[in-house]
Amino acid sequence: MHAADSPDALFTAIDHVGLAVSDLDAAIAFHRDVLGMELAHTEENPEQGVREAMMRIGDSHIQLLAPLTPDSTIAKFLDSRGPGMQQVAYRVADIDAVSTTLRDRGLRLLYDEPRRGTSNSRVNFIHPKDAGGVLVELVEPAAGH
Repeated sequence: MHAADSPDALFTAIDHVGLAVSDLDAAIAFHRDVLGMELAHTEENPEQGVREAMMRIGDSHIQLLAPLTPDSTIAKFLDSRGPGMQQVAYRVADIDAVSTTLRDRGLRLLYDEPRRGTSNSRVNFIHPKDAGGVLVELVEPAAGH
């Protein structure tokens, strides 16, 4: 395998693991007060239909995702699967280049163009049917993050 074909050429790190929750405040309290994680960030993302919190543990993050509306992707996930792991997110330096490479390799992405994610990052997702049933998020952090 050539270096350009290795996962290292696409991903720079595991960015976070996303958990779907029905009650964001209760989930924050559990992860902070019981598991000892630090609340790093909260925000609402109407475009994605979520209210979210990033919980810091060392250099890693757990993203807690609660639905803003009953027809949001997270609400549908909770309805069909219940609370739990919803995604794994990989950090990328250039989401446009990585998206092109993945499409060239036959993978479907959920969006034609990246969308705004947490803290003004740019995100896209690999279709779960192309990733062994796992929703894989691609995250290009905003400048300065």
